[in-house]
Amino acid sequence: MAYTVLARRYRSQSFDDVIGQGPIVQTLKNAIKTGRVAHAYLFSGTRGVGKTTMARVLSKALNCLSADAPTVEPCCKCDSCVAINVGEDIDVIEIDGASNNSVDEVRRLRENAIYRPARSRYKIYIIDEVHMLSTSAFNALLKILEEPPTHVKFIFATTEPNKVIPTIQSRCQRFNFNNISPMAIAGQLESVLEKEKIKYEKELILPLARMANGSMRDGLSLLDRLISTGVEPLSLKLFEEFLGCPNSEKISDLVAKIGDSDARGTLETIEDLVGTGLSEIQIADSLIDYMRDLMVVKSAPDQSELVIMTAEKRKRADELAEKFDIAGLIYNITALEKLRWVIKNSQTGRALLEASLLRFALSEHFLNVDGLVSRLQNNLAASKKKTISTNTITMVSSKPVKVADKQQNLFRLNSVELIKDNWQGLLETICAELGNGTGGLLSSAEPARFEDGVLTLTFPASGEISKRMCESNGRKEQIQSLLNRYFSKPVRLEFETADEQSQTATSQSKSDSQNKNDIIKDPAVREVVIGLGATITGIEKDQ
Repeated sequence: MAYTVLARRYRSQSFDDVIGQGPIVQTLKNAIKTGRVAHAYLFSGTRGVGKTTMARVLSKALNCLSADAPTVEPCCKCDSCVAINVGEDIDVIEIDGASNNSVDEVRRLRENAIYRPARSRYKIYIIDEVHMLSTSAFNALLKILEEPPTHVKFIFATTEPNKVIPTIQSRCQRFNFNNISPMAIAGQLESVLEKEKIKYEKELILPLARMANGSMRDGLSLLDRLISTGVEPLSLKLFEEFLGCPNSEKISDLVAKIGDSDARGTLETIEDLVGTGLSEIQIADSLIDYMRDLMVVKSAPDQSELVIMTAEKRKRADELAEKFDIAGLIYNITALEKLRWVIKNSQTGRALLEASLLRFALSEHFLNVDGLVSRLQNNLAASKKKTISTNTITMVSSKPVKVADKQQNLFRLNSVELIKDNWQGLLETICAELGNGTGGLLSSAEPARFEDGVLTLTFPASGEISKRMCESNGRKEQIQSLLNRYFSKPVRLEFETADEQSQTATSQSKSDSQNKNDIIKDPAVREVVIGLGATITGIEKDQ
């Protein structure tokens, strides 16, 4: 007896069997119950998410012979339901749009559609990959879609709805099928294994479900391939060896070496991975996925559903996330994505991969402003240095600033002279309440004008970076809100550089080399370089 693959054997037979498409199922069931079934539907979504399966289930619901009318619970046993399951029903015609895409095929369809169904309530046309029809074929469909016979229903399925002409789409009810979540796929895989009485290790299921990329059919096909090895119990090791997937432990070890700035360990782990037969692109893809998980763990530690891992692997990810800053992970992910495209067209992919990962390990650990402040404070705490102010960071002495002590002197400022006299106290208050990062950014600025409730702060020509950072991420509004406590009337902040103040009439931009020099000379940049013992390897201009 011929073997039937799992994807066909465990295909959903009724609405309640469909996995991951709850809203669509409910809408179609309601349409049947209320007698509002449309004459044409367009099902769109990636491969393997249930478009054709849903079309067959809907066809059975409309034509089930065991019911006196369309039903939301087809019997799946009558002649009509059984024939629809195998795609051989005379009244439910399945057409492959890729191989039947000419205008002549559609004309024949129109000619046959006028005849009533042989035994069922409706004659149903299911056209898969409908976007493959030619423009002439689409146009030939328009008339019958606009005024179809009452006994005809159309169900179109496509992975590329953008290629279906608007005039066709406007005549259909469109449903967008979601990718099926890894957890839903994992549940179905476990159910199939239990029914097949095949032994397996629990840690296999989640990686297998993730590899399906939202496609239930792909998940079942991958499981079929594993079962075909004849090895039991099915294990994660078998999955990684037989399907050519990177060993998850080795990938996490590679990330750990990068996080520890271990150059030698990084190279040795790459060698180990390449030795198992993996390509450079596979390694880069695996690193992107893993670092994405670390980024989520770092950014949203409470959102466990965003990271699909076993408890043991989640614990390992939590540990590795501590070795990285979010900014560094973001940079690494985007750099790896660019790298994988370069590797595809290069004869030296191994060298490019090694160079990039060594760069991550040795020189590309980025910290945000607060992280830099914290790190520099720790480095300088032993020397008990007093306040050090720069454009981007500030070190404070061990004696905390008491804001209450400053309020009496700062109260009811109403002139630029008073503001200048009390500016240092204001900075200390900003440091204490908004953080050293924000205070440090303002440390090189000076009050320039206070007119009509607008306080203008001027940064030196080399303080353009500090000025931009003060204007971003809501800092300007935070500073403005704090300062309003000490002014006789509401104040609004404006920032400018000395260059803008002296040359407001001109907007000529500096040359690239001058901009780079300004950045390198910026006190904020210099303080970071000195404090971290870093070296500037390059400057990238924001796009």
